[in-house]
Amino acid sequence: MGSDRRTQVLDSALEVFARYGYRKASMDDVAKAADISRPGLYFYFSSKPELFRATVQHSLESSIEAARLALADSRQPLRERLIKAFDHWAGRYAGPMAAEIDALIDSNPDLLGTMPVEYPKRFRALVVEAIGGRSPADVAGTLISTAIGIKHDAETPDEFRARMTIAVDLYCSH
Repeated sequence: MGSDRRTQVLDSALEVFARYGYRKASMDDVAKAADISRPGLYFYFSSKPELFRATVQHSLESSIEAARLALADSRQPLRERLIKAFDHWAGRYAGPMAAEIDALIDSNPDLLGTMPVEYPKRFRALVVEAIGGRSPADVAGTLISTAIGIKHDAETPDEFRARMTIAVDLYCSH
């Protein structure tokens, strides 16, 4: 299975786990959603816990990397970099899946280890670095809290982006 195929399986698994929860989701459900045979799925992921960990790690890692790249783009003004970074970190999960994904992560702490704590810390550090001398820790913390709230309230990723743009403008214009 190439990395593109693995990514497709992990993306499909995220949707299945978010829809059914960890306990109700089955390897069959994931295999069907990813359009792969069940033996093919088991060849790469020997168990549901292994698949779940890989799915969450892939999702968090891809969000962090996309946010890092957005924040590092020095050709863009800080405002644009922050909006893009928050969109990658939280906006992609805005809408109906937001609460389901958070509940899924919160209800399976033994399977995920330190991931739910470490990834937000990594994102916060990226934002603090990008903000620089503008009391970065306070601005980063406020923007992160705002993004979490908007993620749960917005009905679509587009609405998340629009509202996060307003928040970034308000926090960073002074």
